[in-house]
Amino acid sequence: MRVLAVGAHPDDVEIACSGTLAKCIKRGDKVVVCHVSSGNLGHVVIPPDELRVIRAGEAKKAGGMIGTEVIWGGFDDLDIFDNNKEARDKMVDVIRYADPDFIITHAPDDYMPDHTAVSRLVFDASFTATLPNYPAKHKAAKLVPIYYMDTLAGVNFNPTEYVDITEEIDLKISMLECHESQLVWMREHDGIDFADMVKTCSRYRGYQCGAGYAEGFRQCQAYLKGTAKRLLP
Repeated sequence: MRVLAVGAHPDDVEIACSGTLAKCIKRGDKVVVCHVSSGNLGHVVIPPDELRVIRAGEAKKAGGMIGTEVIWGGFDDLDIFDNNKEARDKMVDVIRYADPDFIITHAPDDYMPDHTAVSRLVFDASFTATLPNYPAKHKAAKLVPIYYMDTLAGVNFNPTEYVDITEEIDLKISMLECHESQLVWMREHDGIDFADMVKTCSRYRGYQCGAGYAEGFRQCQAYLKGTAKRLLP
């Protein structure tokens, strides 16, 4: 099976679904992770041009821990808008390149504009990418289910499916810790142990489904995006 995970920023995928992606790799799936933006505005001190390079390295290091292919969507932070053709076409190229059997991305009502714009772009482009006569770099993709990953701290998100990541939780946190530009600053200057927060949220989802640790998802409910099969691992 082929899996495409689309996050707005480097570290979003590690926060919300890296345990699931690790399980996908274990069962033999090909996993492509797309970081739509560069993460260039994600620091108070490090300037954008320098941070862009740092965060690319962190993302590749995290993906390398489980063997995902890491690609980029071609945006900078807060330059992602879902209501224009250029942005949609970039996402069409990503989806056609990955040719997934299912897609994981942000929930449409997450907490910040890059997340919600990416969610809508994926929804729109996942249909557009299936049209053989729509011009793009790659051949048309299949129309596939979309799974929305958890919001930050689970706010206003009720999962419809869970993935038990008890065996993957330490790996998930190690992948998250690759994003040092984010986690170190939050610990030293904001007093926030972000890795602990993510682990705690995974424990909470585990309580909901009878697992030690879990990640929660909500399947997109739209015509032709349903399936009778269990696609998540």
